[in-house]
Amino acid sequence: MEHTPQRASHERRDTQAPLDERSDADIQGHRLLARLGKHVLRPGGAELTKILLAWAGVTGADVIELAPGRGLTAREIIDLRPRSYVGIDSDPQAVDAVRGIVAEHGTVAVADAAATGLPDGSADVVLGEAMLTMQGDKAKNAIVAEAARILRPGGGYAIHELGLTPDALPGDVKARIRQTLARSIKVNARPYTIAEWRSLLESHGLVVEHVATAAMALLQPRRLAADEGVCGAARFAKNLLTHPDARRRVLSIRRAFRTHRNYLIGVAIVARKTGTRAPRAAT
Repeated sequence: MEHTPQRASHERRDTQAPLDERSDADIQGHRLLARLGKHVLRPGGAELTKILLAWAGVTGADVIELAPGRGLTAREIIDLRPRSYVGIDSDPQAVDAVRGIVAEHGTVAVADAAATGLPDGSADVVLGEAMLTMQGDKAKNAIVAEAARILRPGGGYAIHELGLTPDALPGDVKARIRQTLARSIKVNARPYTIAEWRSLLESHGLVVEHVATAAMALLQPRRLAADEGVCGAARFAKNLLTHPDARRRVLSIRRAFRTHRNYLIGVAIVARKTGTRAPRAAT
Protein backbone atom coordinates (compact mmCIF):
# COMPACT_ATOMS: atom_id res chain seq x y z
CA MET A 1 0.00 0.00 0.00
CA GLU A 2 1.76 3.15 -1.20
CA HIS A 3 -0.07 6.45 -0.88
CA THR A 4 1.15 10.05 -0.75
CA PRO A 5 -1.51 12.13 0.97
CA GLN A 6 -1.80 15.83 0.36
CA ARG A 7 -1.18 18.15 3.28
CA ALA A 8 -4.36 19.59 4.73
CA SER A 9 -4.70 23.21 5.77
CA HIS A 10 -6.16 22.36 9.22
CA GLU A 11 -3.38 21.61 11.69
CA ARG A 12 -4.01 19.20 14.57
CA ARG A 13 -1.41 20.70 16.86
CA ASP A 14 -0.68 24.15 18.11
CA THR A 15 0.88 25.97 15.14
CA GLN A 16 2.35 29.00 16.89
CA ALA A 17 6.00 28.81 15.87
CA PRO A 18 8.55 27.91 16.82
CA LEU A 19 7.20 25.27 19.18
CA ASP A 20 10.54 23.83 20.30
CA GLU A 21 11.93 27.26 21.22
CA ARG A 22 9.28 28.16 23.78
CA SER A 23 10.37 28.49 27.39
CA ASP A 24 9.86 25.70 29.90
CA ALA A 25 7.17 27.86 31.52
CA ASP A 26 5.19 28.29 28.29
CA ILE A 27 5.59 25.12 26.25
CA GLN A 28 2.80 22.54 26.14
CA GLY A 29 3.07 19.85 28.79
CA HIS A 30 3.72 16.88 26.50
CA ARG A 31 6.45 18.81 24.68
CA LEU A 32 8.05 19.82 27.96
CA LEU A 33 8.15 16.23 29.16
CA ALA A 34 9.69 15.14 25.86
CA ARG A 35 12.28 17.93 26.14
CA LEU A 36 13.24 16.57 29.57
CA GLY A 37 13.67 13.03 28.26
CA LYS A 38 10.25 11.51 28.94
CA HIS A 39 9.74 9.32 25.89
CA VAL A 40 6.57 7.40 26.73
CA LEU A 41 3.73 9.93 26.89
CA ARG A 42 0.77 7.58 26.57
CA PRO A 43 -1.79 7.85 29.40
CA GLY A 44 -1.78 4.15 30.22
CA GLY A 45 1.94 3.61 29.71
CA ALA A 46 3.88 1.31 27.41
CA GLU A 47 2.14 -1.81 28.71
CA LEU A 48 -1.30 -0.62 27.59
CA THR A 49 0.12 0.08 24.13
CA LYS A 50 1.37 -3.52 23.92
CA ILE A 51 -2.13 -4.75 24.75
CA LEU A 52 -3.62 -2.43 22.13
CA LEU A 53 -1.27 -3.63 19.38
CA ALA A 54 -1.97 -7.27 20.20
CA TRP A 55 -5.72 -6.68 19.94
CA ALA A 56 -5.41 -4.62 16.77
CA GLY A 57 -3.58 -7.38 14.93
CA VAL A 58 -0.93 -5.36 13.08
CA THR A 59 1.17 -8.31 11.90
CA GLY A 60 0.60 -8.74 8.16
CA ALA A 61 -1.81 -5.79 8.10
CA ASP A 62 -1.87 -2.46 6.27
CA VAL A 63 -1.45 -0.02 9.17
CA ILE A 64 -2.02 3.74 9.28
CA GLU A 65 -0.88 5.54 12.42
CA LEU A 66 -2.30 8.99 13.12
CA ALA A 67 0.01 11.41 14.92
CA PRO A 68 2.95 9.03 15.55
CA GLY A 69 4.86 11.82 17.32
CA ARG A 70 8.31 10.63 18.36
CA GLY A 71 7.78 7.26 16.69
CA LEU A 72 7.93 4.94 19.70
CA THR A 73 4.79 3.07 18.71
CA ALA A 74 5.83 3.18 15.05
CA ARG A 75 8.95 1.26 16.02
CA GLU A 76 6.86 -1.34 17.86
CA ILE A 77 4.53 -1.68 14.88
CA ILE A 78 7.45 -2.20 12.46
CA ASP A 79 8.89 -4.85 14.80
CA LEU A 80 5.57 -6.72 14.49
CA ARG A 81 6.03 -6.90 10.69
CA PRO A 82 2.95 -5.26 9.19
CA ARG A 83 2.23 -5.62 5.49
CA SER A 84 2.67 -1.84 5.20
CA TYR A 85 2.94 1.23 7.45
CA VAL A 86 1.83 4.82 6.78
CA GLY A 87 2.27 7.54 9.39
CA ILE A 88 0.30 10.78 9.25
CA ASP A 89 1.36 13.78 11.33
CA SER A 90 0.78 17.52 11.02
CA ASP A 91 4.21 18.28 12.53
CA PRO A 92 6.99 18.19 9.90
CA GLN A 93 9.63 17.57 12.60
CA ALA A 94 7.73 14.52 13.83
CA VAL A 95 7.41 13.27 10.25
CA ASP A 96 11.17 13.54 9.74
CA ALA A 97 11.83 11.69 13.00
CA VAL A 98 9.44 8.84 12.20
CA ARG A 99 10.81 8.51 8.66
CA GLY A 100 14.17 7.77 10.21
CA ILE A 101 12.60 5.05 12.35
CA VAL A 102 10.47 3.24 9.77
CA ALA A 103 13.04 3.69 6.97
CA GLU A 104 12.31 1.34 4.08
CA HIS A 105 9.53 -0.40 6.02
CA GLY A 106 6.97 2.39 5.63
CA THR A 107 6.15 5.94 4.62
CA VAL A 108 5.31 9.06 6.63
CA ALA A 109 3.55 12.20 5.39
CA VAL A 110 2.63 15.65 6.64
CA ALA A 111 -1.17 15.82 6.73
CA ASP A 112 -4.03 16.33 9.13
CA ALA A 113 -5.56 13.42 11.01
CA ALA A 114 -9.03 14.64 10.00
CA ALA A 115 -8.10 14.90 6.30
CA THR A 116 -5.34 12.40 5.53
CA GLY A 117 -5.74 12.46 1.76
CA LEU A 118 -5.62 8.64 1.72
CA PRO A 119 -8.08 6.59 -0.36
CA ASP A 120 -11.21 5.01 1.10
CA GLY A 121 -10.59 1.55 2.54
CA SER A 122 -6.80 1.90 2.66
CA ALA A 123 -6.13 0.16 5.97
CA ASP A 124 -6.74 -2.93 8.04
CA VAL A 125 -5.70 -1.03 11.17
CA VAL A 126 -5.84 2.68 12.00
CA LEU A 127 -4.15 3.60 15.25
CA GLY A 128 -3.84 6.77 17.30
CA GLU A 129 -2.61 7.44 20.82
CA ALA A 130 -2.97 10.44 23.14
CA MET A 131 -4.29 12.69 20.38
CA LEU A 132 -8.10 12.55 20.38
CA THR A 133 -8.02 13.69 24.01
CA MET A 134 -6.43 16.96 22.90
CA GLN A 135 -9.33 17.79 20.55
CA GLY A 136 -12.72 19.40 21.06
CA ASP A 137 -15.88 17.46 20.29
CA LYS A 138 -16.09 18.61 16.66
CA ALA A 139 -12.47 17.70 15.91
CA LYS A 140 -12.82 14.35 17.67
CA ASN A 141 -15.75 13.50 15.41
CA ALA A 142 -13.87 14.60 12.31
CA ILE A 143 -10.87 12.42 13.12
CA VAL A 144 -12.96 9.35 13.95
CA ALA A 145 -14.96 9.86 10.74
CA GLU A 146 -11.71 9.95 8.77
CA ALA A 147 -10.45 6.80 10.50
CA ALA A 148 -13.69 5.01 9.63
CA ARG A 149 -13.44 6.18 6.01
CA ILE A 150 -9.92 4.87 5.45
CA LEU A 151 -10.60 1.55 7.19
CA ARG A 152 -11.59 -1.49 5.17
CA PRO A 153 -14.71 -3.38 6.26
CA GLY A 154 -13.69 -5.56 9.19
CA GLY A 155 -10.72 -3.33 9.95
CA GLY A 156 -9.95 -2.04 13.43
CA TYR A 157 -9.55 1.47 14.83
CA ALA A 158 -7.26 1.28 17.86
CA ILE A 159 -7.04 4.21 20.29
CA HIS A 160 -5.16 4.83 23.54
CA GLU A 161 -6.45 7.93 25.30
CA LEU A 162 -6.98 9.66 28.60
CA GLY A 163 -10.23 8.57 30.20
CA LEU A 164 -12.55 9.65 32.99
CA THR A 165 -14.18 7.35 35.48
CA PRO A 166 -16.86 6.48 36.46
CA ASP A 167 -19.23 6.77 33.50
CA ALA A 168 -21.69 8.64 35.72
CA LEU A 169 -19.16 11.34 36.66
CA PRO A 170 -21.08 14.61 37.14
CA GLY A 171 -20.65 17.32 34.53
CA ASP A 172 -19.29 19.87 37.01
CA VAL A 173 -16.53 17.45 38.04
CA LYS A 174 -15.62 16.85 34.38
CA ALA A 175 -15.43 20.59 33.81
CA ARG A 176 -13.22 21.08 36.87
CA ILE A 177 -10.83 18.35 35.71
CA ARG A 178 -10.59 19.84 32.23
CA GLN A 179 -9.89 23.30 33.64
CA THR A 180 -7.15 21.95 35.89
CA LEU A 181 -5.53 20.07 33.01
CA ALA A 182 -5.72 23.10 30.71
CA ARG A 183 -3.94 25.26 33.26
CA SER A 184 -1.19 22.75 34.00
CA ILE A 185 -0.44 21.24 30.58
CA LYS A 186 -1.48 24.29 28.52
CA VAL A 187 -3.64 22.18 26.22
CA ASN A 188 -7.43 22.11 26.23
CA ALA A 189 -7.55 18.39 26.96
CA ARG A 190 -11.05 16.93 26.89
CA PRO A 191 -10.91 13.33 28.16
CA TYR A 192 -14.06 11.21 27.90
CA THR A 193 -15.57 8.51 30.05
CA ILE A 194 -15.47 5.01 28.59
CA ALA A 195 -19.16 5.32 27.76
CA GLU A 196 -18.45 8.58 25.90
CA TRP A 197 -15.52 7.09 23.97
CA ARG A 198 -17.73 4.13 23.05
CA SER A 199 -20.55 6.42 21.93
CA LEU A 200 -18.16 8.48 19.80
CA LEU A 201 -16.85 5.40 17.99
CA GLU A 202 -20.28 3.84 17.55
CA SER A 203 -21.69 7.06 16.10
CA HIS A 204 -19.36 6.53 13.13
CA GLY A 205 -20.40 2.95 12.46
CA LEU A 206 -17.70 1.25 14.50
CA VAL A 207 -18.37 -1.64 16.88
CA VAL A 208 -16.34 -1.68 20.09
CA GLU A 209 -14.59 -5.03 20.46
CA HIS A 210 -12.06 -4.56 23.27
CA VAL A 211 -11.62 -2.13 26.16
CA ALA A 212 -8.79 -2.04 28.71
CA THR A 213 -7.81 0.53 31.31
CA ALA A 214 -4.74 1.39 33.35
CA ALA A 215 -3.96 3.87 36.08
CA MET A 216 -3.05 7.35 34.91
CA ALA A 217 0.39 7.24 36.53
CA LEU A 218 2.48 9.03 33.91
CA LEU A 219 4.71 10.83 36.43
CA GLN A 220 4.74 8.29 39.24
CA PRO A 221 8.18 6.74 39.99
CA ARG A 222 7.10 3.16 39.35
CA ARG A 223 5.56 4.02 35.96
CA LEU A 224 8.57 6.15 35.03
CA ALA A 225 10.88 3.22 35.67
CA ALA A 226 8.61 0.80 33.80
CA ASP A 227 8.22 3.04 30.75
CA GLU A 228 11.66 4.66 30.54
CA GLY A 229 13.87 2.07 32.22
CA VAL A 230 15.89 2.83 35.32
CA CYS A 231 18.53 4.82 33.42
CA GLY A 232 15.94 6.79 31.47
CA ALA A 233 14.02 7.62 34.63
CA ALA A 234 17.27 8.75 36.28
CA ARG A 235 18.07 11.04 33.33
CA PHE A 236 14.60 12.54 33.52
CA ALA A 237 15.03 13.18 37.26
CA LYS A 238 18.44 14.76 36.70
CA ASN A 239 17.01 17.08 34.03
CA LEU A 240 14.29 18.15 36.45
CA LEU A 241 16.84 18.98 39.12
CA THR A 242 18.91 21.11 36.76
CA HIS A 243 16.03 23.03 35.13
CA PRO A 244 14.06 24.97 37.79
CA ASP A 245 11.34 26.34 35.49
CA ALA A 246 10.75 22.90 34.05
CA ARG A 247 10.68 21.37 37.53
CA ARG A 248 7.99 23.81 38.65
CA ARG A 249 5.89 23.00 35.58
CA VAL A 250 6.26 19.25 35.96
CA LEU A 251 5.36 19.41 39.65
CA SER A 252 2.26 21.42 38.70
CA ILE A 253 1.29 18.79 36.13
CA ARG A 254 1.90 16.01 38.65
CA ARG A 255 -0.28 17.80 41.22
CA ALA A 256 -3.08 18.07 38.67
CA PHE A 257 -2.89 14.35 37.98
CA ARG A 258 -2.75 13.49 41.68
CA THR A 259 -5.62 15.83 42.56
CA HIS A 260 -7.88 13.98 40.14
CA ARG A 261 -6.27 10.54 40.37
CA ASN A 262 -9.57 8.91 41.36
CA TYR A 263 -11.12 10.08 38.10
CA LEU A 264 -8.31 9.82 35.51
CA ILE A 265 -7.37 6.60 33.71
CA GLY A 266 -5.64 5.46 30.57
CA VAL A 267 -8.04 3.67 28.23
CA ALA A 268 -7.34 1.48 25.18
CA ILE A 269 -10.15 0.57 22.78
CA VAL A 270 -10.31 -1.37 19.54
CA ALA A 271 -13.45 -0.86 17.45
CA ARG A 272 -14.23 -2.65 14.17
CA LYS A 273 -15.73 -1.29 11.01
CA THR A 274 -18.75 -3.39 10.12
CA GLY A 275 -18.67 -5.59 7.04
CA THR A 276 -16.68 -8.54 5.77
CA ARG A 277 -13.05 -8.05 4.95
CA ALA A 278 -12.34 -8.92 1.33
CA PRO A 279 -9.38 -11.25 0.66
CA ARG A 280 -6.23 -9.56 -0.57
CA ALA A 281 -3.80 -10.69 -3.22
CA ALA A 282 -0.57 -12.06 -1.84
CA THR A 283 2.59 -9.98 -2.25
